[in-house]
Amino acid sequence: MNLDDKVCYCFHVSRRKLVNWTRRNHPQVPSRLSECGGAGTGCGWCIPFLKQIFRQEAAADPAAEVNELDVLTPEEYARLRADYVKSGKGKPLPGAEPLPMVDDDPMV
Repeated sequence: MNLDDKVCYCFHVSRRKLVNWTRRNHPQVPSRLSECGGAGTGCGWCIPFLKQIFRQEAAADPAAEVNELDVLTPEEYARLRADYVKSGKGKPLPGAEPLPMVDDDPMV
């Protein structure tokens, strides 16, 4: 995923915003990333990815750290989130990015 792709669909928080917030604020624990636009406080889908961003930015050489966000496409990420929500693990907030549609069947 690129820096401008959304990581938190509930609060529309991009990877770039999270990375920059982490670099400026130097959080001591991953949960502090929720202070960046509320990321991770909606359906919960993005929490593992917030932890990855935290670990990557805390590394001595962040560019050398590769995480799942580096290999997923935005479409794959959206599909995985839809599967997460459909399985009942989280409920998107009103105003969150809608789930993708597949074969004329909305994943709501």
